[in-house]
Amino acid sequence: MMGRIHYFFISTLSLAMFACGQGNKHKNASQHEKDSMAMREKFATSPVLDGKTAISKMQFDKGLAVQLVAEEPMVVAPVAMTFDERGRMWVVEMTGFMPDTAGTGEDKPDGKIVILEDTTGDGVMDKRTVFLDSLVLPRAVCLVENGVLVATPPQLWFIENNGDKPGKRTLVDDQYAAGGNVEHQPNGLFRAMDNWIYNAKSDRRYRKVGDKWLKENTHFRGQWGVTQDDQGRLYYNNNSENLLGDYFPPGLGSKNPQQQNAAGYDEKIVPDNHVYPIRATPGVNRGYQKGVLDDSLRLVEFTAACGPLIYRGGLLPAEYAGNAFVAEPSANLIKRNLLSDSSFVVKGVQAYKHKEFLASTDERFRPTGLYTGPDGAIYIPDMYRGILQHKTYLTPYLKNEIKTRNLTQPLNCGRIYRIIPAGAKPQHKSILLNPDLLRNLLHDANGALRDKAQQLIIDHQITALVPGLKEMLKDTRQPLAQIHALWTLEGLHHLTYEDIAGIWQQPDARMKVQALATLPSILNSTNVKAVAVALDSLSNNPDLAPVVGYLLPAVSKLDKGAGAHLEDKLIKAFAHNRYVSAAVVNNATNREAVLLKQVIAWNPDTTLVLRRQLEIVLKSMANKENAKRMAELKVSLPRGYKIFNTVCQTCHGKNGDGIASMAPPLNESNWVNGNKKAFISIVLYGLTGPVEVHGKMYKAPEINGDMPGIGGSDEFNDADIAQLLTFLRSSWNNKAGKISEADIQQVRKQYNGRQKPFTAAELGN
Repeated sequence: MMGRIHYFFISTLSLAMFACGQGNKHKNASQHEKDSMAMREKFATSPVLDGKTAISKMQFDKGLAVQLVAEEPMVVAPVAMTFDERGRMWVVEMTGFMPDTAGTGEDKPDGKIVILEDTTGDGVMDKRTVFLDSLVLPRAVCLVENGVLVATPPQLWFIENNGDKPGKRTLVDDQYAAGGNVEHQPNGLFRAMDNWIYNAKSDRRYRKVGDKWLKENTHFRGQWGVTQDDQGRLYYNNNSENLLGDYFPPGLGSKNPQQQNAAGYDEKIVPDNHVYPIRATPGVNRGYQKGVLDDSLRLVEFTAACGPLIYRGGLLPAEYAGNAFVAEPSANLIKRNLLSDSSFVVKGVQAYKHKEFLASTDERFRPTGLYTGPDGAIYIPDMYRGILQHKTYLTPYLKNEIKTRNLTQPLNCGRIYRIIPAGAKPQHKSILLNPDLLRNLLHDANGALRDKAQQLIIDHQITALVPGLKEMLKDTRQPLAQIHALWTLEGLHHLTYEDIAGIWQQPDARMKVQALATLPSILNSTNVKAVAVALDSLSNNPDLAPVVGYLLPAVSKLDKGAGAHLEDKLIKAFAHNRYVSAAVVNNATNREAVLLKQVIAWNPDTTLVLRRQLEIVLKSMANKENAKRMAELKVSLPRGYKIFNTVCQTCHGKNGDGIASMAPPLNESNWVNGNKKAFISIVLYGLTGPVEVHGKMYKAPEINGDMPGIGGSDEFNDADIAQLLTFLRSSWNNKAGKISEADIQQVRKQYNGRQKPFTAAELGN
């Protein structure tokens, strides 16, 4: 009965989408309803398939093949992985994720870090070793020196590896994943070309130097998964956006804590978010909402984008080199995007019209990430389960989908596949700790092997390679090897100013950017004046000026006069340039107001990009002066404070000022401070489509097009929600009245049975 009622709801939506006229249009609507019914009936059930049968349900590019590398019980619920020098996989198993729609037992310590090995050379994992067990929702792993970084909320641990058994534990960060929930907590632990370890859904990076772990602030990035291109630029996404990324090296531009959304970072690389599943996908959280599914009940745009990969493997045909691949587990597919460089700006388009690189008719195919293996193949960890949505945001609609189509069980499945050229038999490659072999690997066509060779040279401090690496820096015929030689020397602490100055004399602008990015690690009082002279010359190039600008804090720290001269030069030449202006603001920590006065005195033009950026920062600083008030609210409204930090801040920002590409501000919002009934309705049922805040219209793709409601969550009662709303109406610069539990209940009563989110027009605030 539930299934019939549910289908009627969907088909009515479908009918409403097309019945907008007379005659043939009504006939077309009827036909669409029939097509919708046929599609639903075809995919009414989601049987559990073995790995090889599951491959038969996939469609992918001609000339390629998908191979099964591991399946249960060899691997269960994989969500992240990496490779060691022996070609073995280190896999994170998040078996505790959503055991049922209530999340019962989610805090059970049943997660694992396992090592999978192919002992026969046939490409199939046949040996499983549990390195670490009894973990609660583990989410990331990274190999460093003689140990393993493991993220288990809220901590980040470094665990020494004693013969594939855990040894000494070092707590790296006790607040690594504090706050948020399993969908909105840091992850990735991506060891980048600059020798730092970066994360998605995080503004921190880490690095091991000797026996100490360094932690630094950086730009906030993405939601699930991080990758890099051959220039070491980082790419990521959030659940609704195909691909985001940085135009500039990742370690720069985060010195001013007041600055948000610095130009050149967190840019929309591929703005097209359409997806093309080959099966009905009604089992998405807002599948009941008009426009989420098409007339064939297929997802229209990304709703769970994750695990991006810039392919650098060298095994697939040449047309795939440098492409960006993105997993979409809700639609059971993998997207392919083509990227192009113009100056330092990277832009991309989808590779195909109305089709995907890989798509499956198996609803349980849940790719959680994409990785390049040491053999050059693309590896796909597949969580292989029915429930994908966390309980915090689970709608009644999706609960019904899960129930009527028996998607909860089983929970003990998992797959890992690899994509290779058809007919190829690539072998897993072990990397010997031989200096000559490691140096040669820095020239390899497979970027994953180049990365691993660089990491091994640094981890084992193979300083005998230093003379050879310095020679590689001079060889302009091998630009990729040059870059790795540069950063390997930086990691060995043997890079000198003379090495960098030599690169600045070379013609390749990309190498000059790399050399600029290494400067903070070698800059000192002895060489700062020579560096300043070089930067003065390099700043004449518009393509290099933003990176020079991001080095101002390091130069100013050692030589205020040189820093001031460079800053003034950049302001006079590039005050209309959004990228250079962002770099100047980055250098203006605690003197933003003074700099703004100087800029206005020099040029009173109100349209100057630099002026507008400084004004935005000053407003943000004024908002943060409410910290004492927030501390008081934490005490008086503890449940509201906790829910805000668990749910709301993940999209709207810790300071309520919104997050680019995700959600508009809550601070001083007309919706938060206005009609309380409208505000309650949004939080209970969600909001869809454009919304005006502060006189600015927010809409997709600038932000996520939809805000999910939490009224259907079993996690929060009406008293909790009332306290959350009161907290939000009292926070920052908001000064609105209290909301009671009775207010919540009144709105629920008025909209009893409602599932779909409101539009701004419906609420009329």
